[in-house]
Formats: sequence, structure tokens, C-alpha cells
Amino acid sequence: MAENLKEALEEAEFELDEVVMQLADMLGAALHFAGVKEGKIPDAVDAYLKGLDEIFNDDEDIAEMGFEEVVQVINSLKTTHKSLFR
Repeated sequence: MAENLKEALEEAEFELDEVVMQLADMLGAALHFAGVKEGKIPDAVDAYLKGLDEIFNDDEDIAEMGFEEVVQVINSLKTTHKSLFR
């Protein structure tokens, strides 16, 4: 039984890693379509993650963000990190 639990945990960790990678790709795509310059996507992702903390003040409800909050953070970046955008 312990072996089955270990295998299930490993599978869940693998699937979680895949979802994280897909979300990171989706954020990169959103930033691209928001006008981030070619080659600046990694910097914009870092700024986005910092912006989450700044805008939402480490609010516990951040896990329940919808697309409106994502747009809010990206719009904030357009003001605070103009050099990242075309």
C-alpha cells in the first residue's frame, strides 16, 4: 500500500509540474499579446509576479484570481515597467 501511495504522489507531482509549466507559458503568451517586447518576456514574468504581491499585498485570496485580476496586474506593469512594452 505504501508503494502505491508513493507512486500516486510521484504522479501527482509530475502532473503539477506540467500544469505549472503550462500556466507559465500562458502567462508568457498573455504578456506577449499585451505588448511586451520580444526577448523581454522573462523580465515581464518576474515583474508580473512581483506586481501580484504589490497590488494584492500578499492577500490570501490571490489563489482565487480571475482574468480581471490578471489584466489589472498587466495594466499596472504597462505603467510601472514601460520599458518592457512596445
